[in-house]
Amino acid sequence: MKKLPVGISDFKDMVTGDYYYVDKTLFIKDIMDKGDKILLIPRPRRFGKTLNLSMLKYFYDCCPAAPELFDSLAINKAGKQYLDKMGKHPVIFISFRTIKELDWETCWSKIKQLVHDEYSKHRYLLKSKALESSEKAYFKKIIDLKGNKGDYANSLEKLLIFINRYYGERAVILIDEYDAPVHAGFNHGYYDEVINFMRNFLCGGLKDTDQYLEKSVITGIMRVARESIFSGLNNPGVYTLLAEEFDDKFGFTETEVETLLKDFQLFHRYGQIQEWYNGYRFGKRIIYNPWSIVNFLGSEEKELKPYWVNTSDNAVVESLLSREGKELKEELEQLIRGETVEIAVEENIVLKDISRRENLLWSFLLMGGYLKQTDKRRDATTNKMYYTLSIPNLEVKTVYVQIIEQYFASKLENRKLEMMLKALLEGDIDVFDEIFSDYVVKSMSFLDMGPEPEKVYHAFVMGLFLWLSSDYEVKSNRDSGYGRYDIMIIPKEPAKLGFIIEFKKVRQKETVESAIESALKQIDERKYETELVQRGIENYKKLAIIFKGKEVTIRES
Repeated sequence: MKKLPVGISDFKDMVTGDYYYVDKTLFIKDIMDKGDKILLIPRPRRFGKTLNLSMLKYFYDCCPAAPELFDSLAINKAGKQYLDKMGKHPVIFISFRTIKELDWETCWSKIKQLVHDEYSKHRYLLKSKALESSEKAYFKKIIDLKGNKGDYANSLEKLLIFINRYYGERAVILIDEYDAPVHAGFNHGYYDEVINFMRNFLCGGLKDTDQYLEKSVITGIMRVARESIFSGLNNPGVYTLLAEEFDDKFGFTETEVETLLKDFQLFHRYGQIQEWYNGYRFGKRIIYNPWSIVNFLGSEEKELKPYWVNTSDNAVVESLLSREGKELKEELEQLIRGETVEIAVEENIVLKDISRRENLLWSFLLMGGYLKQTDKRRDATTNKMYYTLSIPNLEVKTVYVQIIEQYFASKLENRKLEMMLKALLEGDIDVFDEIFSDYVVKSMSFLDMGPEPEKVYHAFVMGLFLWLSSDYEVKSNRDSGYGRYDIMIIPKEPAKLGFIIEFKKVRQKETVESAIESALKQIDERKYETELVQRGIENYKKLAIIFKGKEVTIRES
């Protein structure tokens, strides 16, 4: 059995290192078939962008050519018009994916180093007659890290011209994760500086350079609006995850995952893997998260857990959704409950506008892989495109759970949370009540309860209980018996304890005791336990959670 390529992003290493490779080489054909000279293809992180650009590099690169890498792959059968391009063009390949610095000075230093590294691959130019003495002096300034900001801003354009002149062939420019430093700048306060550099750098190398440029492919997480970076480019082809182009070239398709699981003799776990890592939709195609699939298959214990969400922090997502303590959005509550929201999505995003324009927030979450689109419609009046969005899978849901937990309970120690959930699962409702009440007092000070506190408590409790998802199914507002329960916790092992939970606010002229009686009576009369019984759960508890402001009482029948 071949090795699993955990963390392998170099195409040559992948093909020659005896790794299991899911063949995406027809991406090369798709790129050539598009008439665009410049293509921007945004996709979520860890969906194979760097590997695909590395593949393009090895295919096009004439210095040195490596046709043997493609001998047994799909592109080798695509036709002569494609293979004639193999090994015929010089390539510039720069990846910004590691630039996530805390300040502009460090970021700028790393950008200079990246440009230095690419120039160093072409040191042969210093010994050639293709460059004049002044050009060689400029080249040496870049290599010696002594250029000024203007020198580095012009460096992509200069290198493109130099190598075109040397080889007599148009070059291919590949830019990987162009927006990684932009996200870092947004997070850490140097957004304007990095936007200004990236605009000058990319537009300098890609604007009005048709005579030097064969193709350019740029990847990132999202399309940063034209006025921010791409204002100087003439109509680049932009293919976000909403487009049908390239829909099977990033991530794993259903067929590819089925083949993988059969090859690794794990097809019997297909349903579980769907629940955890499926659910993305690129164009009209269902896509799996490749990073999570490969890490799951490569783990000794074959444990279903979040792999993708742990590859970097979610600081932007957390700050945008929590809005630093403002009221929890109704849409977020719906998503946590497993429902959908309908949003007018914009594919052009200016990060600094996200905090002011809510629709950009949801666009950011969609393009970043934190939401998926399931349907769309165009509004006849405004001509805006509205998308139906939901959380893709259980892995991504853990991000939202973490946000809910931090949003409500930043002062509760993890140990107390574990104790609280343990008490509940063991049926010790008194201990659960005690810790939960303390949790509420400490947490609700961060929250404006608003006119509908039941929804706030509901989202709060769902956020806590979703930590049980590995062993329990947590459902909300579903039909059972003769009505809709608030929350049901269904054990995946029928011998374990299940729960039915009803929330009640103490109304005017009502006592806590009467609210408890009303909630428990509602559970009994409407036979909410029907779903548990039908699923073979014989042991279950009926709980009433009664709240009066921040005062909480929990009682079982």
